[in-house]
Amino acid sequence: MPPPSRVAGRRRRLLMVRPRRRTAASSVPPLRRDAAPPPSRVAGRRRRLLPTRLDLSEPALDLPAEAGSPGPPPRAAGGGVSTGGKVGLPALDVALAFPQATPASLFPPAVSDYYQLDDLLTDEEKALRKKVRGVMEKEIAPIMTEYWEKAEFPFHAIPKLASLGLAGGTTKGYGCPGLSLTASAIATAEVARVDASCSTFILVHASLVMPTIALCGSESQKQQYLQSLAQFKTLGCWALTEPDYGSDASSLRTSASKVPSGNSTFADMLIILARNEDTNQLNGFIVKKGVSGLKATKIENKIGLRMVQNGDIVLNNVFVPEEDRLPGICSFKDINEVFAMSRVMVAWQPIGISMGVFDMCHRYLKERKSPLAAFQLNQEKLARMLGNIQAMVLVGWRLCKMYESGKLTPGHSSLGKAWTSRKAREVVSLGRELLGGNGILADFLVAKAFCDLEPIFSYEGTYDINSLVTGNEITGIASFKPAVIAKSRL
Repeated sequence: MPPPSRVAGRRRRLLMVRPRRRTAASSVPPLRRDAAPPPSRVAGRRRRLLPTRLDLSEPALDLPAEAGSPGPPPRAAGGGVSTGGKVGLPALDVALAFPQATPASLFPPAVSDYYQLDDLLTDEEKALRKKVRGVMEKEIAPIMTEYWEKAEFPFHAIPKLASLGLAGGTTKGYGCPGLSLTASAIATAEVARVDASCSTFILVHASLVMPTIALCGSESQKQQYLQSLAQFKTLGCWALTEPDYGSDASSLRTSASKVPSGNSTFADMLIILARNEDTNQLNGFIVKKGVSGLKATKIENKIGLRMVQNGDIVLNNVFVPEEDRLPGICSFKDINEVFAMSRVMVAWQPIGISMGVFDMCHRYLKERKSPLAAFQLNQEKLARMLGNIQAMVLVGWRLCKMYESGKLTPGHSSLGKAWTSRKAREVVSLGRELLGGNGILADFLVAKAFCDLEPIFSYEGTYDINSLVTGNEITGIASFKPAVIAKSRL
């Protein structure tokens, strides 16, 4: 007998299991290496697990081939099994391997409107939400996990996204839908409820690129770009942040060489904000794809919004003609209206993500045996998630109404974005706990949503920066201060 081992401060004996010896009176055959184990009883009965010795130096799949089967897998150098360049076990089909719960490819019904906030919407807004929900659940849900895992965008789905009629949002004329901000926000939440990457793709295109041209562009630029952008025939990206300044976007420099931006690796045109060296003022430019000196490189290895093709934009003496300068941008204040609207829209992304996570957890707990939904701790977590969602929707709805009535301030939109993204973090964390081991599988949505929320927590102003914008507004004291670099005493 081997010596006892200590585990967690207690003494634990390791016992060896010996096979039974065959006797004349025994009908039990001896155990053989090539013999199949006896069937075990599972349903409602205890099952005794016997230790099995495995030889890990040989592949476990090297079994005799049955008639008509392709035989054992080919061996690679070193005695392993060749997998066509892939390492590890074959991919798991979750629907077959875990039939106890339905994966997110068949999206769950919407059950998060506990306080019937649907009554706050107009008939047109309800109809748009129903349309968006149908397309997202039917066309995007079945493919989103695959493309998220590959970190690729489903370009073949762009016509379906275009059919939603969201691009251009509140812009009137030029082939744009002229929606209310509330309708645009509700639609954004419905897209994010199923997939946050698709909602970010649409938001960059429809809530940054298009409003910038609509509010700050010349009449010629509006005629040239807006209708094509509204139909997704032309794709746009919007670039502001520089690596040296991050959240301090107002300190950007014209001579900056790298500008991170969403959609930049495949966009047909880019909105570039840069400081004019002659006037030292902020200017906006339309830079067309393929111009000399422009290079966009995909940012790899992201943990969130993996379908979104973020890129590093390198500008090396790029020439932009005067007709492609946006005449309405001469200072940072000139794009504040764009920021105010886009920040409200981004505040609805965490709301939509939280709705989808709640819907998924609600179905999952009721599908599982016992059922898991009957446990007190699980019900408390569901109730906490649901309460957060009711409050988040009301804050988002009020932001829209304040914008539409002309009362919205930068502090209002900043607080809304900061608060909804923080509460959504709690919702997705609770959802991950509720799903247990399946909470780390993208197939059940929650793990993917957990990761997708992290970049949203940071972009359009981090939680801290947005809180300071609101703090400045309510105290009248600006706490933004340049860093003081002191000499080290070491």
